[in-house]
Amino acid sequence: MAEPGIVVVGAGFSGIGMGIGLKRAGCHDFVVLEQAGDLGGTWRDNTYPGCACDVPSHLYSYSFALEPGWPRLFSSQPDIWAYLRRCADRHGVTPHIRYGARVVSLEYDERRRGWEVTTADGEVLRPRAVVSAVGALHVPSVPDLPGAPTFAGPAFHSSRWDHGVDLTGRRVAVIGTGASAVQFVPRIAPHVARLTVFQRTPPWIHPKPDLALPPLARRALRLPGAARALRDVLYWLLEARALGFTVHPRLMAAHERAARAHLTAQIPDPELRRHLTPDYTIGCKRVLISSDYYPALTRPNVELVASPAAGLRPRAVVDASGREHEADVVVYATGFRVADALREQRIVGRNGVELQDAWRGGVEAYYGITTAGFPNLFFLLGPNTGLGHNSVVFMIESQIRYVLDCLRLLSRTGARALDVRPERQRAFNRRLRARLDPLVWNAGGCRSWYLDEHGVNRTMWPGFSFEYWARTLKANPRAYELIR
Repeated sequence: MAEPGIVVVGAGFSGIGMGIGLKRAGCHDFVVLEQAGDLGGTWRDNTYPGCACDVPSHLYSYSFALEPGWPRLFSSQPDIWAYLRRCADRHGVTPHIRYGARVVSLEYDERRRGWEVTTADGEVLRPRAVVSAVGALHVPSVPDLPGAPTFAGPAFHSSRWDHGVDLTGRRVAVIGTGASAVQFVPRIAPHVARLTVFQRTPPWIHPKPDLALPPLARRALRLPGAARALRDVLYWLLEARALGFTVHPRLMAAHERAARAHLTAQIPDPELRRHLTPDYTIGCKRVLISSDYYPALTRPNVELVASPAAGLRPRAVVDASGREHEADVVVYATGFRVADALREQRIVGRNGVELQDAWRGGVEAYYGITTAGFPNLFFLLGPNTGLGHNSVVFMIESQIRYVLDCLRLLSRTGARALDVRPERQRAFNRRLRARLDPLVWNAGGCRSWYLDEHGVNRTMWPGFSFEYWARTLKANPRAYELIR
């Protein structure tokens, strides 16, 4: 079998989008390696009750594959997963996907100016370039709580929901109050005997303006230009929220007022409301949207414990004050290891340098896409390309376009590989740090998964998304060493 010219690792939104981008550019010499048995990434893995997107679906989708038939403004996991499968089929990417192909090693061959990609079953592929599309939300963060192995009942992370466990009539402990918890807590609360929610830090929550889209509205969106116009309106409405994120934390005041009004309207009990009121600037942590989470906490069978879980017993969870809370099932809603997700891969670049050593001082890349010392290796949703205000699919498409331009640069120049110049990468990240430090993620008075263990923001883009789009329109040849 001929070696593929390009290997794409991962078949989620990024990997499928990259495959479509290659096909649209006339490049069919690629393979997508997916460790699971189906495509979808995050939208395949997260099947917890109530799982849905918190960005309107007409925007949380590819710009080249608009879907007028979304059943809701904020679509659920099954609908998004089905959309990805349709896109892969319609654009001819499905035949390029190899399932059950877990990549265990990427190693740059300096003599050949290409990569050796090794899978868990021992297969070695030798492509010219590699695109890492593994995403950021795939390594569950499970706290190492004392006594956890002694817990006698089922315990699982929300992204690995155990549908074989019937929660009906059982005492359930939920550890964490992040984006997944605010979606599944309202769904399971009516069915369990007792629900105990352990909160380390309360999130800021806005109401969710969700609505079902009737057949008439969906038919109207099939009119020429209608879906595109709606997408554009949604984009600029969300982009307007960026002022508080990208200019100054003081500009988050209106967002905070809206969140406080939402909390006051839904939580009449002043004591419970006090426990649910954050003490940090809105936006410092991810702003959540929900219209049914707060009401779920007021149910007679639900208790909010405003204290983090500190340990487990065979039939209980212990909070930080030492109080025991009886439980039959534990669900960890504790998010993902975002800041160091890429460090889990074995990637060896020039001169035998491993990615972990190159990033010993912290993960960084040039526009989140290329890293010095690792030629022809491209990251999608790499360091500092996350957003707090708009659709990350917009960022993915910008990165795909940039990667394609890098490949065109190689074709035009006859070079075999390109490597971002270290001084360019350092200068870019110095500017990035200077912009990030005064912004709400760093200066908002909280500790979030946006920050690494040193308190440095390795996750978020500090500007408007259209600014990132403009800066990645074309690859600057002067920023790269062209390797013949």
